[in-house]
Amino acid sequence: MLEIRLRQSGNCIILDLCGKIDVDSANLVEVVGQCVRDGYTDILCNLEDIASIDYMGISVVVIAYKEVANHSGRMKFVNIPAHLRDVFAVSGMDRVMEIYATEELALNSFKEDKAIEEIKRMQLRRRFKRLPVDLKIELKSKQDGSPECLQVEMLNLSAVGAFIFGCGKFKLQDEVVLKMKLAPSTQVLELDARVVWVPDKVVQPHEYPGIGVEFSDLSTHHQRQIIEFIERNLSSISSD
Repeated sequence: MLEIRLRQSGNCIILDLCGKIDVDSANLVEVVGQCVRDGYTDILCNLEDIASIDYMGISVVVIAYKEVANHSGRMKFVNIPAHLRDVFAVSGMDRVMEIYATEELALNSFKEDKAIEEIKRMQLRRRFKRLPVDLKIELKSKQDGSPECLQVEMLNLSAVGAFIFGCGKFKLQDEVVLKMKLAPSTQVLELDARVVWVPDKVVQPHEYPGIGVEFSDLSTHHQRQIIEFIERNLSSISSD
């Protein structure tokens, strides 16, 4: 049977594997499953002392790998012996699973993953922050000769969309163009958007006539301008 020794480095569990990975190595799946149930989802497998791995052994490794992935975790591999590298290459495992030459590199990669995830979460939160505003904007259809609503009010704004009040001429999925200025800049932003929400006149009289729009084909530059405007004004509201 496959011998498995467990070590811990920070939040990562290191499995030192010894022997053969084959049909009798179901204990790898059991150990990995217990780690996940205990809350450890960063798992590093050290294969330095593995003598061989056969077709059934590959299946065992894949099952263990999927168990971790299904719990939003990561399973990585280190110290693949030279005589096993062809097995990983032929099976395609080296294209799916992350393999590192040293334990230090592997452990650092977990830390880097965490840092990248946190940055992405922060960016996502920033994109969806909503700012109550009272901006006069121009609103018109992207189609020539279609409705226009000049000097309507934008009542809230996020980096992905806005709520606009004072125009009942548009319906769901209509493509529109917004023109507005975000103080203190005097630049006129012209943004494409799509109508994604229309209030019911009876059920939501306070939102009628209005529309919710989602920006489309928004450039990184324009989205950054909107985010900076939102965060600057949210900070001002918080400090009042």
